[in-house]
Amino acid sequence: MALKVVGAGVGRTGTTSLKAALERLLGGPCYHMIETFGRPDHRLAWKRAFEGNAPDWERLFDGFRAAVDWPAAGLWDEIHAAFPDALVLLSVRDADAWWESASKTIFLAMSQDQPRPGSDRAEPDGMAEAMMARFTPDFLDHDAAIAAYLAHNDHVRATVPTDRLLEWHTGDGWEPICDALGLAVPDDEFPHANTTDDFRAMIGLEASD
Repeated sequence: MALKVVGAGVGRTGTTSLKAALERLLGGPCYHMIETFGRPDHRLAWKRAFEGNAPDWERLFDGFRAAVDWPAAGLWDEIHAAFPDALVLLSVRDADAWWESASKTIFLAMSQDQPRPGSDRAEPDGMAEAMMARFTPDFLDHDAAIAAYLAHNDHVRATVPTDRLLEWHTGDGWEPICDALGLAVPDDEFPHANTTDDFRAMIGLEASD
């Protein structure tokens, strides 16, 4: 089963909502960071991939119809090379809004060694460190993180042929995705999941201000 969609948008750009939406549209699971929780073999494969030793992508994504969020977004170009017929979906939001969300959730969790869901302790395995080294090792710095975010998005736009790329902004809903995939627009409301407070609650942090 080949991937139909390769998500190039980094975390905190509506990727959990996109996961639910793509599963609804494609009738199968969508890979997301949460898929690595409880899969140490996957996390090791991702660590090695970020270090330059790519896995068998077809085997890693066996059974999945799409992939969004980190870690896939960090290696979207390699993944798309393995699935050239897939749509590249670049999910984006305003850079300052992205930083506000990321700094209060994923970046904070990594800086504090927060346990992953389903784990009693952080259990560092090197995957997140390798992933962020590719993005920017200075991810806790506002200017460096935003510069990396903008550079990442610009690279996707400059690399993917326009007929294979969909740039999707949080709030765009079903229509652009359905148009790009040639699918009917569902009657139900577009999913809205994993707000900043949802994420913080999941990893045991207090609600944000």
